[in-house]
Amino acid sequence: MPLITAPFVTPPDTGEPPGGTPVPLPQIGYATAQYTDPTGTVWPLTNWEAGWFTLADGVSGLGAVDYNLTTDAQPRGGARLRHAQPQPRTIVWPLFVQGADHVEFMDRWRALATAFTRTLRVGPDGVRVPGVLEIARPDGTRRQIEVFYQDGFEGQAKAGWGRDSDSAVLSLLCEDPYWTDPVSQTVHRESVSSGSYFSPFPTVSSSQVLGATTVTNPGDTTVWPTWVVTGPASLITFTNTRSGEAFALNPSAAAIGHGNLLAGQQVIIRTDPPQVRYQNGDNWVGGLNWPAASLWGLAPGDNEITFALSGSGAGSAVDLVYNPRYETA
Repeated sequence: MPLITAPFVTPPDTGEPPGGTPVPLPQIGYATAQYTDPTGTVWPLTNWEAGWFTLADGVSGLGAVDYNLTTDAQPRGGARLRHAQPQPRTIVWPLFVQGADHVEFMDRWRALATAFTRTLRVGPDGVRVPGVLEIARPDGTRRQIEVFYQDGFEGQAKAGWGRDSDSAVLSLLCEDPYWTDPVSQTVHRESVSSGSYFSPFPTVSSSQVLGATTVTNPGDTTVWPTWVVTGPASLITFTNTRSGEAFALNPSAAAIGHGNLLAGQQVIIRTDPPQVRYQNGDNWVGGLNWPAASLWGLAPGDNEITFALSGSGAGSAVDLVYNPRYETA
C-alpha cells in the first residue's frame, strides 16, 4: 500500500464506494462516511483499506437538532412556546488509525490530524474554511455538514498504543446544525411574451403558462436560496405569496448607477447572508428596495412564488438555486 504523507493526501482507490463499506452508525443506520478537508482532499472514514476506520460505537451527534425553547408563562398555568432557537451541533467521531510499522502509522496519524485541525487556520482573506463531513446511504443519497475541529486528536496513551496503531475521539463543531443535500435544486425560468399588451410586466415562466410558480422544498427546515438574474431587465421583483414577503432589484438605482441590465448581463442575489453581486463582483446590495425588501427563504413543502421582470426580452431569465436542509444525517 502506498505511503500517505502530510499535508496533501490522495487516499488509495480500493474499488469501494465513496467512504467505504456501509456500517451501522448510531441514530441513522447503515451508511458510509467521508471527510473533505479545506484543501479539497477527500478522506474515507469507513474503509479499512485506507489505513484508518471509524469506531462506529462511539459516534454521536448525528440525530435531530437541539433547540433552546423560549416560553411565556400563562395566567392559568403552563406556558406557551414563543420561539425555538436551533443550537450549534457537536459531532463526536472516533477514528482508529494503523500502519504496517511505526513510520507508516505516524505518517497517517499526522496527515489526518492536519486535515482536521486545518479548519482552524485563518486564510489570507481572514476566513476560516470548514471541512465537510458527508454521510452517504446505500441508495446513493448523501447529506453533508460543515465542521470545525474542536479537540480529541490526542491518542489513547495506553500501553503498546502509538507504536503502529492508536485511536482518537474527535469533537467537531458545526456552526449550522442542519445537514444539507449536496445536490442543488434548480428552478429555471425564461421570459416569454406577455399574454396581453395591457400587462407591462411580462412574467418569467418556463412555458406558455403565466403566473405563479410552485417551488417545493423537500427538506425539514427553511432554506435560503440563491438567485441568478440574466438580462435584459429593468426591474426584477420576487414575491413569496405564501408568506407575503417580497423584494425587488433595480439596476438603475442611484446607489448603483448601472442602468438596465442588458442582454446576457447577470446579477447574483444571495439571501443568507444577504449579498448582491454584479457579474464583475461589484456590490449591488444598494439596488434592493430597502427598507421594504425581505430576502425570504423557502419553507418546507410547497411555496407559491412569482418572478416578474420589467423590460424583459429574449434571453431574460431567472435561476433559483437551493440545497435542501435536514434535521438528521
